[in-house]
Amino acid sequence: MYEVRPGYYYTKGDTWVRKCEDGRILMGISDYAQKKLKKIEYLTLPEIGETVEQGESLGEVESQKAVSDMMSPVTGEVLEINEEAVEKPGLLNTDPYESGWILSLSCEDLEGQCAALMDNEAYSAYIQQKG
Repeated sequence: MYEVRPGYYYTKGDTWVRKCEDGRILMGISDYAQKKLKKIEYLTLPEIGETVEQGESLGEVESQKAVSDMMSPVTGEVLEINEEAVEKPGLLNTDPYESGWILSLSCEDLEGQCAALMDNEAYSAYIQQKG
């Protein structure tokens, strides 16, 4: 079984975003993604200040199994990289929704962009179909 959290928005590329109280947007990979990738060993991420575009690659996750593109769930400017996750990529396996977040973004029109994403119920149904 895969953990899918309410209050998060998901992509078909198995990334998520959630809004923080301070207005930042956190982004990471889903529990489904980390279980499919198995042991995550390395992250390639954009630089702070770069703009990422919704639906486009923002970096890579490398595991024992494969190297996978991470697709950006939203368009925004990179504010912060989770350096702890870069140094210890296994955090994405052990805690993909909290300490294993990947980066934070500033994002205008989050609600409008989230309309193109799946809420927790839609994502749960989507990954059940994928198997």
